[in-house]
Amino acid sequence: MALKIIELSRTLAVLAVLVLATPAAAQQAPTQRPNIVVILADDVGFTDLGPYGGEAHTPNIDALAQRGAQFSRYYSSPLCSPSRAMLLTGMDNHRTGHGTIIEVLPPEMRGRPGYTMHLEPGVVTLAERLQHGGYRTYATGKWHLGHGEGDLPNSHGFDQSFVLDASGADNWEERAYLPYYDTADWFENGRRAHLPENFYSSEFIVDRMIQYMNADANNANQPFFAYLAFQAVHIPVQAPAEYRDHYRGVYDGGWEQLRVQRWRRAQELGLLPANAQIDPSHPSFRPWSAISPHEQALYARSMEVHAGMIEAMDHHIGRFIQYLQSRGLAENTIFVVTSDNGPEPSNPIADPDFRRWMRFTGYTRRLEDLGERGSFVMIGPENANATGTGYLFKFTSGEGGLHVPFIIAGPGINPTRIDARAFVTDVAPTLLERAGVPLDAPAMDGVSMNPLLTGQSTFVRDENTPLGVEVSGHSALYRGDHKLVRTPLPLGDGTWRLYNIVEDPGETTDLAAQQPERAASMLADYQAYAERNGVLELPPGYDPQAQVAHNTRMKTYKRYWWIFAGIGLVGLLLLGGLVWLARRLFFKRRAT
Repeated sequence: MALKIIELSRTLAVLAVLVLATPAAAQQAPTQRPNIVVILADDVGFTDLGPYGGEAHTPNIDALAQRGAQFSRYYSSPLCSPSRAMLLTGMDNHRTGHGTIIEVLPPEMRGRPGYTMHLEPGVVTLAERLQHGGYRTYATGKWHLGHGEGDLPNSHGFDQSFVLDASGADNWEERAYLPYYDTADWFENGRRAHLPENFYSSEFIVDRMIQYMNADANNANQPFFAYLAFQAVHIPVQAPAEYRDHYRGVYDGGWEQLRVQRWRRAQELGLLPANAQIDPSHPSFRPWSAISPHEQALYARSMEVHAGMIEAMDHHIGRFIQYLQSRGLAENTIFVVTSDNGPEPSNPIADPDFRRWMRFTGYTRRLEDLGERGSFVMIGPENANATGTGYLFKFTSGEGGLHVPFIIAGPGINPTRIDARAFVTDVAPTLLERAGVPLDAPAMDGVSMNPLLTGQSTFVRDENTPLGVEVSGHSALYRGDHKLVRTPLPLGDGTWRLYNIVEDPGETTDLAAQQPERAASMLADYQAYAERNGVLELPPGYDPQAQVAHNTRMKTYKRYWWIFAGIGLVGLLLLGGLVWLARRLFFKRRAT
């Protein structure tokens, strides 16, 4: 009851703020305002989609890019929950309560402001603002912003929702994908829900969205906001064979070849400078020639599944667009297509505990059915680095972790390529402005991109305005043409490095020693950003992989405490029995 009262108080407070802020928006004729569709892919690298040079067939995303604005320098955060919180609020991730993801959260930070792992009181989502402005609001797919009471989409402005609250899950069935989770927790409108037998994630996410919109057809005079958060291409990477098999042999040349091909293709498309040097291979990366022929076949097929999963997602996006066209809604709809962060590098198969868990749960990694039901697929760090086309990958503030695709198309947006820098927090204010909903109350960190989209400006932020980002010690600050970045252990050494990121997107030439004043000035900007947003320093010796393992063990002990208690009790009884027997033997010997 107390939680319900708190949640009611929070809702009333949010509504009070919004009522004061949005009287004009609520009175606008709804038919004059655009519908909004936000399509969020999971762990898609900068060059994975067709318009960015990827091998996957993405005709529907291609069409949106051709009739809209395609960004070459759009940035997100390096991890999913922080990115999703920023996308849906326009606020820095620490201000929302998602300083990192719960799976890697050290106990020293747990529950502290900015690290509560739920949207904190006073944080207002894009859906809440649009809902109050007269929009119908829907969400399907991955949420990962908390699943306690008051944490799900129905408490944050969505009229209808069917969402997964976990960092990922199986794409074929209701099944956890990591030992950290006991189950795959799906929720419909705040209540625990279950998946159909014939489930495939990309198909279901679109089907359920269409179902919600059909049920609401009587309110067709209202504009709508649809948030489709796909699982593609988060691990486990899985795709129907008919999509996977389109890419037979495409990746047989290995990850070094793929990396060079993607880089050159991005340069040919004008997405990277023609003279930019490719980033150096990280010392931890294995040469393709150093792995066995069987491993080569597995990793090549894994990339085939990866491309197939992207194509499957695009196919179902096309189904949703066709549905909107059939109802006469597509022409007045703004479409956003982007990714939450760079590509996933994890190689959990290397962990003996994970391999044991796979055997226990029945997951396989067979070449013949890789990507199909029951198989576990990941592309690994080397392929992830190749698909990101930038230094490193997800989890880091290298360009491979932050630099992601972004496309926006719809009424009033002319076909163009945009090379100005934009950030994930800029999406919410841009869409709210298009919808006629004021941007204040509470203030956002993002800046509307509309002056850029309409040609009234050539930038979102001028060259003197710094832009900071931090997740789990991976930190970066952009200002003008330069980037200051820090990569902690185990992938880096924690040293701040300076790059001209416009000329050197591969982060190959550290300028910190040559330009110490610029480096010092940008470090001061970063420190001001960190203080303003409540960024906490990580505990000494922090390692995200070790923290995941520790957190998983703690959850396992909590989940199965009664088994461990029983084992302990049996052990004590056995020990007691042995002691009793030993004493009897001892006294018997003495008696004789």
